[in-house]
Order: sequence, then structure tokens, then C-alpha cells
Amino acid sequence: MDPLVLAAGTALVGAMAKDGWDQTRAAVVALWRRARPTEGDDIHAGLTRARSQLLVAREGADEDTFTALVGSWQLRLQQLLDEDPGIMDELQWLLDNELSPSLGPDERNHIRSIVQKAEGTGNSRIIQAGRDVRFSGPPEQ
Repeated sequence: MDPLVLAAGTALVGAMAKDGWDQTRAAVVALWRRARPTEGDDIHAGLTRARSQLLVAREGADEDTFTALVGSWQLRLQQLLDEDPGIMDELQWLLDNELSPSLGPDERNHIRSIVQKAEGTGNSRIIQAGRDVRFSGPPEQ
């Protein structure tokens, strides 16, 4: 699954329980209407149902429902992106300007993703890290 989709799906569900949800929902529906004009009303209704489910789950400290909703919306977003890769920039804009700003700092850190790709040939040495790397002693030969 595309890392942008993973982040956007997580942020979308996180934003459902926040103030300003109506504006966020409208932005998500607008994205959908540009990609699939006939599905806007269905997405609006689906987002409304998902928010209701999330609010009930939060009252009962039900993390499984949160996880299931995230997965469901990630799949929908991935399908949308697969059908129309041209919306990637719009999805990034939605994440950066509508979804992430509605989240708290801890939630924003949770949706970040790091994608590292490396390819080595022969006797290559590849070192990848998401944060600090410390070496002690001489390098191996």
C-alpha cells in the first residue's frame, strides 16, 4: 500500500473525532467527487457512519474499531489512487492541509511514515536508519 495512503487513512479516521470535522469531511468528499463524480453522496454517508462508529468506540475504549476503520479507509483511498494516480498531489494536499492540522501533535507524529529503499550490488554496504546511527570501532573490511 502506498505510504501516502497509509498516512491519509490514519489521519482521516483520527480527524473524525475532532472539531471541524464537517470541513474535513467536505474536503474528502470533494476529492472523491473529482475522481469519481457519482460516488460523492455515498462517501459522505460512509464518512458520517464511520464517525458515529468511531465516537461510540472511543466511549468504550475500543481500539479495534479504530484500527478497522483505518484499514477500511486506507483500502478505499488506495483503490481511488490505483484508478487515478493523478490524484496523488491532491491527496497529499488533503493530508497536509485538512487532515493533519486537525490532529494533535502526538497524532500527527503517528501518521508520519518513512520509506527507505536501497539496492546494493556486489560488495555494497547499505546502512539505513530512521534516526540516529552511531558506530564504534573501525569499519569492517
